[in-house]
Amino acid sequence: MAVENRFRMSAERLEELKKELEYLQTVRESEVADQIREARSFGDLSENSEYDEAKTEQGKLYSKIAEIKKLIENAEIVESSGGVDKVGIGSRVTVRDVEFGDEESYQIVGSQEANPMEGKISDDSPFGRGLMGHRVGEIVDIDAPAGTLRFEILKIEE
Repeated sequence: MAVENRFRMSAERLEELKKELEYLQTVRESEVADQIREARSFGDLSENSEYDEAKTEQGKLYSKIAEIKKLIENAEIVESSGGVDKVGIGSRVTVRDVEFGDEESYQIVGSQEANPMEGKISDDSPFGRGLMGHRVGEIVDIDAPAGTLRFEILKIEE
């Protein structure tokens, strides 16, 4: 029997997923059912684009529900693992690019919470993996498609 993948996430993210699932299974599912009923009332289903669109929307909805259920069933709750002395999940890390001098702050999170646009970097990403376990003052080499990048860890916060 194959081993299921575990999805690392915070307790807060798990609660968000449960709320989204509740919404999709109640409110959204009812809305889509209403769309299908309305489209059926237009007559011949073979040439009814409204019906086809509603059924497509229903398929997307059921797919999303199944995806969220899988995430919830296989969730692995991760607690902050680093503290302020070393980088771990939950840490907010300020780094300086050694070559260019640019400073950036990131939060290390589980893969289900990653959002680079919000500064949330997955612990599974090359950058996140490269920072894990390191301390303030250390220089970290990160392998990237453009070559090896070097960062100095300036600050670690919870």
